[in-house]
Amino acid sequence: VQLVESGGGLVQPGGSLRLSCAASGFTLSSYVMRWFRQAPGKERRFVALITSDGGSTNYADSVKGRFTISRDIAKNTVYLQMNSLKPEDTAVYYCNVAIAGPDYWGQGTQVTVSS
Repeated sequence: VQLVESGGGLVQPGGSLRLSCAASGFTLSSYVMRWFRQAPGKERRFVALITSDGGSTNYADSVKGRFTISRDIAKNTVYLQMNSLKPEDTAVYYCNVAIAGPDYWGQGTQVTVSS
């Protein structure tokens, strides 16, 4: 199992970024996929999830209406579209999958929102 995040960077407040999480070793359509983030000095926190059938999504209150999780089964990739970014969205973003118990994490991608 491998998860590789990309798409992070420096963006001004109000801007947008799209993060990608390329998965290998398993099929997205079999598992719930999640995005988390960790700001400096803080614990890792849930951001969004998409169910195994892709029919449902869920978001942290802090990102509802601004972030959208989606996936491309053909590419075995999960995305996080982030709009109206705020300085408090600054964090390392990780994608996550739990398979038969253990959690798997990517290496993370840094998102910095600053003017």
